[in-house]
Amino acid sequence: MTEPTIQTTTVQISQDNLPITAYLAKPTAAGSYPGIVVLQEIFGVNVHIRDVTERIAKLGYVAIAPALFQRQAPGFETGYTPKDVEIGRNYAAETTASELLSDIQAAINYLKTLPEVKPDGFGCIGFCFGGHVAYLAATLPDIQATASFYGAGITSRTPGGGKPTITRTSEIKGTIYAFFGQEDASIPPAQVDEIAAEFAKYNISHRLFRYDGSDHGFFCDRRASYNHKAAADAWEQVQKLFSQLA
Repeated sequence: MTEPTIQTTTVQISQDNLPITAYLAKPTAAGSYPGIVVLQEIFGVNVHIRDVTERIAKLGYVAIAPALFQRQAPGFETGYTPKDVEIGRNYAAETTASELLSDIQAAINYLKTLPEVKPDGFGCIGFCFGGHVAYLAATLPDIQATASFYGAGITSRTPGGGKPTITRTSEIKGTIYAFFGQEDASIPPAQVDEIAAEFAKYNISHRLFRYDGSDHGFFCDRRASYNHKAAADAWEQVQKLFSQLA
């Protein structure tokens, strides 16, 4: 089977007069495709996030990865050393939920201007910091399918301060799939249990996946914590989730 060809480019989207850089990937074949927003880790829109964006486009979606640290560090991307982690965490700490949500909405609004993007039924996928942000993004009316990978702090905080993000679970109207590694020290099993309980409490359409032997970042093949088996299964689940948008 021939892999679909895609086109990639860097675009500028505007939010409150702030130009936000975003990485865009879309099929080259004519058609009408659902739009997917890809939400970065603390390492910026780096090679891994661009790769995920391209993989999604090859499945038949128009995918966009906005730079979530545009206000803190335009053009920021880095690797996975302890120093990189420290820098990325500092930038993440300077973000706010309201700004992140408005930036994601700006990315959705940009996708709506593209003739090859379906006008409704958008999805999002996020990892690490972006996994937490994806949980927030699931509350946006346009988002109908969310894949949240190992988002730390959902039960205990929200970007910029305020009530923990988990308190907004009732606002999720679409379907959310949440992925966690059982060996992830930053997200203890009790926190995952709490998220599961909130999904059940508010009758949220969801699936929750816990992977034995998997640590934080298990989906990223550029990190030491990469787990091929867990990543492959999670990718299959993501495809099932996003197929609901087709």
